Amino acid sequence: MGDISQLGYIEFEVSDPDAWERFGTNVLGLTASPKRDDGGYSFRLDSRRHRIFIRPGAADDLVTLGVEAADNDALERILERLRKNDVAYREAPPERTAARDVERLVLAREPGGVDLELYVGPAIEADAPDTPLVPSGFVAEDMGFGHVALRAEDLGETERFFCDILGFQLSDRIICRLGGMDINITFLHVNPRHHSIAFGAGLPKHIHHFMLQTRSIDDVGAAMDRTVDNGFELVQTMGRHPNDKMITFYGRTPSGFEFEFGAGGLSIDDSTWEVQTHGLVSEWGHRPPRAYARAPRGTTS
Repeated sequence: MGDISQLGYIEFEVSDPDAWERFGTNVLGLTASPKRDDGGYSFRLDSRRHRIFIRPGAADDLVTLGVEAADNDALERILERLRKNDVAYREAPPERTAARDVERLVLAREPGGVDLELYVGPAIEADAPDTPLVPSGFVAEDMGFGHVALRAEDLGETERFFCDILGFQLSDRIICRLGGMDINITFLHVNPRHHSIAFGAGLPKHIHHFMLQTRSIDDVGAAMDRTVDNGFELVQTMGRHPNDKMITFYGRTPSGFEFEFGAGGLSIDDSTWEVQTHGLVSEWGHRPPRAYARAPRGTTS
């Protein structure tokens, strides 16, 4: 095991926290906390007390990555690498540590401007919450909450920060042209999940999407139906990516950025894994719904 064990939580600053509470529970099938005094929420999907934090604000964007160190010794090694690379950090005040329900919390920032919270000792409940909308449950626990796709101002600098300083490892890359645009995405892992972080350039926000993984393709299809039934935009119908082999769909959150919901996929064994560069984003599918609404050839109106 490396010094980082998982991407443990993320935090969004959103203009409509109550819409997120409804979205998280009714579409994603998560368990929401009671509303906090500041008007925010947090969501559970496994035995961890918090996986997604929601705080009120104007950004409608990702603001925090919570990265779990394997133990306190591992955290100290990471801090030493931060010092050697002149990356500023500070111990979090007690109230911030308590709000995250962790034993120790260190605050820094990744090169793209997202706050980074390095922590050890997360609060863990005896059981995962009931997820009646996702009967098979989520693939999380020691694999982390899921993954997030970030904007990188400098691809090389971002890769060096996450790999050389924090201890992530390269999974693979996708480099291609799609819709007249050059695509260059890097995928990183810290455990058997194919990637916990992906990043590319040219995004309007810090985040392109976050992903949640369930154990059953049926739960993916049901979540796609709930997205439409609850009035949220279905951005891309189901498809399969070439690198992680997951079957997923994409929808739009109340804050305008996307979410991905999927099942299946590869697990990485570092002793045998070979890094590849893929030349397409999807093997099949991942098309906008309107692509399927075109009249077939030979029909008349």
